[in-house]
Amino acid sequence: MTIALIVLGVIVLGLILWFFGAYNGLIKLRNLVEEAWAQIDVELKRRHDLIGNLVETVKGYAAHERGTLEAVTQARAAAMAGGQSPAATAKSEAALTQALVRLNAVAEAYPDLKANANFSALQAELGATEDRIASARRYYNANVRELNTKVESIPTNFVAGPAGVHKAEYFELDAPAEREAPKVSFDPAGSPQLPPAAPAPAPVQDAPAYPQTPPPTAPGSPWGQPPTTPQS
Repeated sequence: MTIALIVLGVIVLGLILWFFGAYNGLIKLRNLVEEAWAQIDVELKRRHDLIGNLVETVKGYAAHERGTLEAVTQARAAAMAGGQSPAATAKSEAALTQALVRLNAVAEAYPDLKANANFSALQAELGATEDRIASARRYYNANVRELNTKVESIPTNFVAGPAGVHKAEYFELDAPAEREAPKVSFDPAGSPQLPPAAPAPAPVQDAPAYPQTPPPTAPGSPWGQPPTTPQS
């Protein structure tokens, strides 16, 4: 009886220790996800500030490009809206990226703007910020993947509910086409240049089914066959 109680007590103690270990592990992963998202939020705010300065710089050289400038401004305002989930943030940031691509395409048509030191510095800083966002996104998604695996796996999923830990959303682009911005080049006249079209393949001519000129025949040979020589 005493041994049975001791074994039971050891089992109960082991379960209690495992529960607290699993609980603390889930809370730690949740905090890592929140910390990683806070780092992304900091970089996104810096990106929005740089894009705003970039728009103001372009206005000084291409104020008549009102449609493009307004599109960037509206997309920036939508991306800066608070209370967005990671998935919604990714969608609004992708829309801002597409508007920024069009703005850069417009800037290619203005050599004075491209030569502006402030414009070049803003583009370089924006590029560095984009790299930091990509790095922070990879770190965040790695923690989200580990957290979601714990929440969905047995037996830690029995602890996730009492701990108040739930699955987190990934922060990633919606479509593969949005991962690489389209590249647009302009000639000195300001008109876009398209890549040369591939040459069309040469037509394949079928070989004639019959010879175009019949072979010569001996005179007097029936059916156009050469005469046969009798063998002795």
